[in-house]
Amino acid sequence: MMNPSNEPRDQSILQALAMAAACFAGFLWGTGALIVNVLIARHGISPENISFWRFSVGSVVLLAVFGRKILLSKLRPLLFTVVVAGTSMAGYVLFWFFGIERIGAAIPTLIALCLPPVLVTIVAIVRGQERLDVYLITVLAAAVTGTILIVSLHDTGTRAMDQHKLIVGVLCALASATLYAGFTLISGRLSKALGAGQATTCLTMVATLVMSLSSLYRPLHWPTEIPPQAWYLYLGIVTAALALLAFSWGAARLNPTALTVATLVEPLTAVVLAALFLGERLSGWQWFGASLLLLSIWGLGRRIAVPVH
Repeated sequence: MMNPSNEPRDQSILQALAMAAACFAGFLWGTGALIVNVLIARHGISPENISFWRFSVGSVVLLAVFGRKILLSKLRPLLFTVVVAGTSMAGYVLFWFFGIERIGAAIPTLIALCLPPVLVTIVAIVRGQERLDVYLITVLAAAVTGTILIVSLHDTGTRAMDQHKLIVGVLCALASATLYAGFTLISGRLSKALGAGQATTCLTMVATLVMSLSSLYRPLHWPTEIPPQAWYLYLGIVTAALALLAFSWGAARLNPTALTVATLVEPLTAVVLAALFLGERLSGWQWFGASLLLLSIWGLGRRIAVPVH
C-alpha cells in the first residue's frame, strides 16, 4: 500500500523528470539549428526540403516503435486536433528554418523559442488561468524590451545584412513563435489522451504530409553527398523522433508555461554553437536583450507553482 506522505515527493520527482525531458528536447533542437544553418548556407538545400526529410525520417522511426500501439478508437475523436497540431508543428519548424535561411541561426532561434512562454502566459490571462499583476506586467515588459534589443542588430560582428532579409527573417521567427505557442497549448492534451509515443507519431506523420505539399512548387530531393545525408538522418532521428518524444512526455506532465520555459535550453544551445562553429556574434546590446528576455522567462517560470485564487 502506497504511503500518502510520499505522494508530494513522488509528484515533485515526476515534475523534475518532466522538466528534464523538456530541457533535453530543447538541447537537441538547439543542435538542429546549427545543422540547418550549415545545410542551407554551405549546401544550398531549401528549408522545405530539410523540413520534409526531417519529419519523414522521424515518422519512419516513430512508426517502427509506436505504430502498433496507436488505437483508432482513441485517435478518431481527436483527429481534427491532431491535424491542427501537426500542421502547427510543421509550420513553426518551417518558418524557423526560413528565418535561419535569411539571417542565420542565433536570432531566429532566440525569438522562436523565447516569445512562446510570453504568448502562452497571455492566453492564460485571457482564460483566467493566470492573474495579472505588477510582477507579471514587469516580466512581460522585460521580455518585449529584450526581444527588441535582440532583433535591432546593434553593431553586430556579422556580415552586412540586407534590410529586407532582416525584416522577413524576423517576421518568419515571429510566425514560428506564434505557431509553437499554439502547438504547446495543444500537445499536452494529446499526449495525455493518446500517450507520448503515439501522439508524437501521429503529429510527425501529419507534419510530413503537410510538408510534402511544398513539392507542388519546389521539388523535394534526397541529397547525393554523404555529409548532407548524415545530417538528414541526425535531424530526423535525433531532433524529430527523439526530441519530440521527450517533449511530448514532458508535455503530458507540465503546464504549457513550464513546458515552454524548459525548452529555452534550445536558443541557448543554438547561440553558443553558432558562435563556436559558424562565427556568428551577438553585440553587447543583443546579449543584454537576451539576458533580459531569459530573465523574464525565468520570472514566468517562478510563477508556475503559485496557485491562482
